[in-house]
Amino acid sequence: MTLFGYARVSTLEQDLDIQEAALRAAGCQTIRSEKKSGTERSGRTELQVLLDFLRKGDTLVVTRIDRLARSMKDLQDIVHELKGRGVSLKATEQPIDTNTAAGKAFLDMLGVFAEFETNLRLERQMEGIQSAKSRGVYKGGKVRIDPDAVRKLITDGIKPAHIARQLGISRGTVYRYIPKPTGDRP
Repeated sequence: MTLFGYARVSTLEQDLDIQEAALRAAGCQTIRSEKKSGTERSGRTELQVLLDFLRKGDTLVVTRIDRLARSMKDLQDIVHELKGRGVSLKATEQPIDTNTAAGKAFLDMLGVFAEFETNLRLERQMEGIQSAKSRGVYKGGKVRIDPDAVRKLITDGIKPAHIARQLGISRGTVYRYIPKPTGDRP
């Protein structure tokens, strides 16, 4: 039985050292880490690499279940996938054994609380935004796109895919700035 660790924090400013140390202490020789939000499974490449690599008899180890997933659906999908492949799940800070009914129930409860915490945080954020808007101090998110730069590159004849790569935006965003043809269509 091989132990594989997974550590995750939500922002670049947060530190993974404590989780990685706990995973090493639990016996994990291989640890995959990333700094990504846990609210969605998509975009978490290190988790996906690990899930693709795990084999029957292996154990996936996390420090807490909310490091693995912050939504019930993602957590249940991951657990179902692991169970179907004969892989166990263990949390170093929580008594989880996905092979027992009590362990599965506890896992589900922890998943509900992780999702609840995420929803509360979003509610508080929206309340703060509404309060700032009512006071006239809300500035919105930082500007990520320079429309003039996009238009200039379009005018210069640069292809949308190249513009998207160069500016770090999606092709769909580039297409929004391409002028629509005018005139009658046959």
